[in-house]
Amino acid sequence: MAPQTEVPELTHFRDGLPRMVDVSGKVATAREATAEAWVRLPPEARTALEAGTNPKGDPLTVARLAGLVGCKRTADLITLCHPIPVSGADVRVTLEEAGVYVWARVRTTAPTGVEMEALTAVTVAALNVYDMLKAASKAIEVTGVRLLGKSGGKSGDYAAPPSGGVAAPGTSGEG
Repeated sequence: MAPQTEVPELTHFRDGLPRMVDVSGKVATAREATAEAWVRLPPEARTALEAGTNPKGDPLTVARLAGLVGCKRTADLITLCHPIPVSGADVRVTLEEAGVYVWARVRTTAPTGVEMEALTAVTVAALNVYDMLKAASKAIEVTGVRLLGKSGGKSGDYAAPPSGGVAAPGTSGEG
């Protein structure tokens, strides 16, 4: 007879219903998270971006601003995510050989982390690149959205293994 394994208690469900976890008893600590995303550009979209002929304007600047706004609106978009005070955020959007690279760092002092804020920042920024360049091509692809690292909180630090893809430009140790 196989040993019975105990089913772990679901943190976001109780009695089969969704709930927001109560973090009121947790101590607010400094937390930080970084994330990345890529936007793959077909030749016609890359040409429009490089030539500055995009009729909507500069996709990279718009995407950077959109990522900053997105990180602050995470709790409005992610159903069970707590609204937290974003202490600082940096979003970088650069044109690289492999496409548009999006990187974000988000910081807070709160009882819960900022991983979702960093992931939302890069995703919203990447979607804005798509929106700004979709007239040039509908074949633009958002890919590689992932958490690069986090620090602080009960679960401790995390660093993602290298992706095996293109190295992230200009993100190491800059503050």
